[in-house]
Amino acid sequence: PTSAQVNAVPQPGRFCYTLDNDVLTTEQRQFYEDNGYLLIKKLVSDKDIERFRKEFMRICKKEVNPPGAMIMKDESLRSQYGQSEKVVNKVQDFQEDKELFRYCTLPEVLKYVECFTGPDIMAMHTMLINKLPDTDKQTFLHPMHQDLHYFPFRPADRIVCSWTAMERADQDNGCLVVQPGTHKEPLKPHGYPKWEGKANKLFHGLLDEDEKSPRVHLVMEKGDTVFFHPLLIHGSGINKTSGFRKSISCHFASSQCYYIDVKNTDQEHLEKEIVEIARKKYNVTSVELRDIWNFRARLVQGERINL
Repeated sequence: PTSAQVNAVPQPGRFCYTLDNDVLTTEQRQFYEDNGYLLIKKLVSDKDIERFRKEFMRICKKEVNPPGAMIMKDESLRSQYGQSEKVVNKVQDFQEDKELFRYCTLPEVLKYVECFTGPDIMAMHTMLINKLPDTDKQTFLHPMHQDLHYFPFRPADRIVCSWTAMERADQDNGCLVVQPGTHKEPLKPHGYPKWEGKANKLFHGLLDEDEKSPRVHLVMEKGDTVFFHPLLIHGSGINKTSGFRKSISCHFASSQCYYIDVKNTDQEHLEKEIVEIARKKYNVTSVELRDIWNFRARLVQGERINL
């Protein structure tokens, strides 16, 4: 649903996953309630997307080097292509890059985000993904997973991802695949998939996946944006084309969310992995998961309360 009468009349008890607002229609709220995601057509302008694309190219060529950003590359291609978009498949944690971080502050995006988080909004986790052409190795396939697995803060219902297609995304180039309604399920155990070949660092997936669960391939045009719940099971396929499939995304959370201790939970092994990466990257002896998230988090609207 993309248009209908907006109903700002409070409806206590009917909606758990959205807050009363004058942006979403009752139909849109119900759709998110039932499915855990909502697709808004042509939300981000071509002009903005072009600016993000140019900045990505500058990062690939090392013309800019945003502090704290993780630039993920396919090392096997570097000898062939050097520093270029044919090698870089992800820029993660771009909060220090002014141009890319503009995405997280776009009024048209925040207008929708507020329907899920409330008025005090933190940008917690940022990514620009450049899905490279793939072979049968499935190098850039992201297994089905729940994003909450990566997050040591709660409550889940006040977290939302905004994911914008920077060009058409379809089944040929590895669009998002979602399992509608799975946001109502608890956080499940995740780990590295047991498929042949190399698993990408931190690309964890569900250890016990229900192959029969219905799936929806989200075919999106440039500028289309999907908002989804952090417990929604989703992933993306391989890019079978010769081009690239770019998207830009941010996980937002209410600043009233709070950090949790993940020790003795299914997230504990992930904490160890992330802390180890941070220690090596910044050459520090002691760092905690909360420190890493404090470094990533940025206030984009309202006031900073807990996070």
